[in-house]
Amino acid sequence: MIPVISVENMRKSDRATIDGGLSGRELMWRAAQGVYNSVAWHGKIAIVCGSGNNAGDGYALALILKQNGFLPDIILLRERFSADGEYYFKKCKGEGICVDFWHKSSCLDGYDIVVDCILGTGFSGELSDELVCAIEKINASGAYVVSVDINSGLDGDSGLCKTAVKSDLTVSIGTPKHGHYLNQAKDYIRELKNVDIGIEIIDTPSFLIEEKDCKRALKPRKEFSHKGAYGYATLIGGCTEYSGAIRLANMALSAMRSGAGVIRVATAKSISHAVMPHLLEATLYPLDDIDGAICFNKEQIDGALLGAKALAIGMGIGQKAQAYEIIDYVLSSYEIPVVIDADGLNALSRGDKNILKKTKCTVILTPHPAELARLLGISTSEVVADPIGSATKFAKEYRVIVLLKGATTIVASAEAIYLVNRGCAGMATAGSGDVLSGILLALCAQSPEPEAQLINTYAGAYINGLAGELAQAEHGAISMLSTDTISKISSAIMKIAENE
Repeated sequence: MIPVISVENMRKSDRATIDGGLSGRELMWRAAQGVYNSVAWHGKIAIVCGSGNNAGDGYALALILKQNGFLPDIILLRERFSADGEYYFKKCKGEGICVDFWHKSSCLDGYDIVVDCILGTGFSGELSDELVCAIEKINASGAYVVSVDINSGLDGDSGLCKTAVKSDLTVSIGTPKHGHYLNQAKDYIRELKNVDIGIEIIDTPSFLIEEKDCKRALKPRKEFSHKGAYGYATLIGGCTEYSGAIRLANMALSAMRSGAGVIRVATAKSISHAVMPHLLEATLYPLDDIDGAICFNKEQIDGALLGAKALAIGMGIGQKAQAYEIIDYVLSSYEIPVVIDADGLNALSRGDKNILKKTKCTVILTPHPAELARLLGISTSEVVADPIGSATKFAKEYRVIVLLKGATTIVASAEAIYLVNRGCAGMATAGSGDVLSGILLALCAQSPEPEAQLINTYAGAYINGLAGELAQAEHGAISMLSTDTISKISSAIMKIAENE
């Protein structure tokens, strides 16, 4: 796992390091040396600098480049300096390094490498017209672009922007920040490297999940075993309006591909005939319905859950189903992992969410930002602006695991926050969430113990994202389908299982 921190945590940690005796000037030099070591320098180099410590990193980098035989140009947006930055700027002048001042007609044509040292992770708010112009010129330069610490214009916490530098490489300083991964970050950062400069983190960080962290979720197969050893699991969903026969079948298939022993699909009787032909490995369990929407029948729910080690509910169940009543009953009567998605989340947002606090089940919610916003009673834009805070708030208040879907998935519990930076643009297609729910259901069924569910959740998100990346490599982002992701689940699992 790789620590990832907030901008405020970085600020506090940086200050504590300096108060502990390591000067800001030394940290700036270490940052510049780390950036220098991260790039294959060549040709004509421009370092575009703003006015703060991020610019100071650029001045120190210019000195290191000069010491190593390069002749960089410093392009200065503002003649304003931090104390440590001014020290290195004066040394650059003393070394005869070329300094030009930026103006609207400035051109970056002809440079092989452009280094972005305009704004650091402390930036938030609106960019001035001058900064927008400079960023647009960098993006249009055709050069190899290196951003120091974070791409100028990108929010260090949320990863949101209106205008930002598009980098070929971003070199984060000290520890990666949340804004390197969330929301729009992937569209602006092609490659991310981090350099450790000796700053000890003060507050508890989030953690970026690595492939090796997911291996614990994969239960080894024994030769002397049978299907029951690997978990009976139930999924409840579907209705006439959103029958989703293929959808339910795909979810069942994704669960089977992820190692579940037996999958039982419980759906409305009125659509059972449509679902049945698509269920090849899973079994079908019809439920009473009213006008095509599943209704609550205690005996039937008990039958559907007989022997089940885990449940997933909500996919395609519709707004008319008695989903809340079913969820309420399960949470008050069982002690199994329960994955709630789609209309199951909408049912919760309309009902009394306090049922989540009273259950012995381990509950995993898998919302996208709009669904989490409904659960929290806030706007979607508020969730997008603070996805980690939003997911953590709900997880802590209701003692559940929240898997917030996004370009980078956030997995939050009352105790910890994990980021899963796997997945791709091709997964923005119908059914991708169902594939994820199927994977989660399978992992939960194989290891239903409460203490295993956080691992199952971030591992499930990782498997899903990795399978999606493998599918996109074969089919391309435009033509990719959710079934393509299912076809690569086995490859993703084998890759993780073989990780040493």
